[in-house]
Amino acid sequence: MPSLWVLLALGCLRLCSAVNLQPQLASVTFATNNPTLTTVALEKPFCMFDSTAALNGTYEIYLYVLVDSARSRNASVQDTTNTPLRSTFQQTEGGRTGPYKAAVFDLTPCSDLPNLDAVGDVSQASEILNAYLIRVGTNGTCLSDPNFQGLCNPPLSPATAYRFKYVLVNMSTGLVQAHTLWSYPIWTNRLSPHLAIDTWPGRRSGGMIVITSILGSLPFFLLLGFAGAIILSLVDMGSSDGETTHDSQITQEAVPKSLGTSEMSYTSVNRGLALDRAEVYASKLQD
Repeated sequence: MPSLWVLLALGCLRLCSAVNLQPQLASVTFATNNPTLTTVALEKPFCMFDSTAALNGTYEIYLYVLVDSARSRNASVQDTTNTPLRSTFQQTEGGRTGPYKAAVFDLTPCSDLPNLDAVGDVSQASEILNAYLIRVGTNGTCLSDPNFQGLCNPPLSPATAYRFKYVLVNMSTGLVQAHTLWSYPIWTNRLSPHLAIDTWPGRRSGGMIVITSILGSLPFFLLLGFAGAIILSLVDMGSSDGETTHDSQITQEAVPKSLGTSEMSYTSVNRGLALDRAEVYASKLQD
C-alpha cells in the first residue's frame, strides 16, 4: 500500500509540477536585447510537463498573454468545461480585457532538445534559438492583413507590464491538461524622450567629445567651402567676359586701320612708278 501512495504522489508531481512554475525571461546569453519596445522573449517550458505526454506527441503548448492588472493573477484561460480560451488580440484589446492566445508550439521531449554547445555554429543557431525560446510580439502585419488566417502575435505596447502563462492542451480531446502560474509582470521598454537623454560631457570620454565636436563643425566648413567655390566661379566668369570684349574691340579697330594704310601705300607707290615711266617715255620721244 505505501508503495502505491508513493507512485500516485510521484505521478501527481510529474503531471502537476508545472502548476508551481512560471514562464521566465530568456537568458541574456540567447537574447541580449530583451525585452524590447514591442517584444518579449521567453524560455519555452523545458521538461515542465509530463514527459510521457511529450513522447506521445498528442499535446501542444498554448501561450497566453495578459496586461498586468489587479485581477491578472487569477485570470482563467479555460472555460467551465476545461476548454482553452480562443480569444484573440483584437477581441481582448491587446490583453487589456482578458488573456489572448499568442502562440502555439509542440511539446518537445527533453531528450530531443538540441545541444547548447553548438549555439556558436551559425548554421545551427536559428534552430537552437527556436527550440529554446519563444518571442511574443513578432508579427507586425497580421493585424493589417485582411487575408491573414493564422494565429496573430502582434507587437506589444511599449512601457507596459505583461503576464504570461503556458497551458498544456490535449490535442485529441481539446481540453486543458495542465498549466503554469502567471508569470511575474514583465515590462516592455519605454521610449526615451529627447529631454531625458544625458548630454552632460562628464559622462563621456575625451575621445567621444573630440569626435562629436569635429562632426558637429564639419557641416559648417563644408558649407563655407561650397560658398567660396561659388563666389570664385562667379568672379572667374566676370573676368573672362571682360577680356573677350576688349580683344574683339581691338581686333575690330585694328583691322580697318591696317587695311587702309596698306591700300594708301600701295596706291602711292603705283602712282609714283607710273609718273616716272611717263617722264622717261616723253624724254625718249623728244630725242
